[in-house]
Amino acid sequence: MKVSAIVVAAGSGTRLGLTIPKAFVVIDKASLLLRVLRTIAAVDGLDEIVLAVPADEQRRARVEVEAAGVQIPVKITAGGPERQESVRLALMLTSAEAELVVVHDAARPFATPAMFSECIAAARQSGGAVIAIPVADTLKQVRNGAIVATVPRDGLWRAQTPQAFRRELLILAHERALREGIIVTDEADLCQSLGLKVQVVSGSPANFKITTAADLRIGEAIARLMS
Repeated sequence: MKVSAIVVAAGSGTRLGLTIPKAFVVIDKASLLLRVLRTIAAVDGLDEIVLAVPADEQRRARVEVEAAGVQIPVKITAGGPERQESVRLALMLTSAEAELVVVHDAARPFATPAMFSECIAAARQSGGAVIAIPVADTLKQVRNGAIVATVPRDGLWRAQTPQAFRRELLILAHERALREGIIVTDEADLCQSLGLKVQVVSGSPANFKITTAADLRIGEAIARLMS
């Protein structure tokens, strides 16, 4: 079963307070994108990678691919203004021979090869799978700055990436979303709308998404500990 990987790396990084795209921000001598590419290069059974990056950063992305020592074919495309559009554009470049597609955000630089392998294995069985972790904090519903209810956290999980799906189904889900103007934040939501029962694979709190300057400082600390 051939597998394509999509790396979403088209974010602007404005919430980090920096002037360079998020994927190219360096923590402990390696960019977020380079760290993700190194991880993917260590995953057995992948046949290609498609990167979605800012339109004017495709050359820099190719440099990162070479630095990561990736041995499988890598295609690079300009991403869209939103994450969902970036995934759709990259998906159209995946090989028609691929039966599964695994999607990962470059903003999660601490995913492991095992996460990719386990997610792909689960998707082979069920058609779709996501890395996720159980919600540990007490959840509050807030209105106008005040708590109005406590939300039971039993059965609640925080979805992460990688997320893997049958390519044919993922294409159908994106085509439907484009046609009907549906906007979601991850591929699992799109595929569930087509009736797919998406399997959950346990992830790690370390596989968090770097979004703010505070996240970046945490990421730098983790990277130093791992080096």
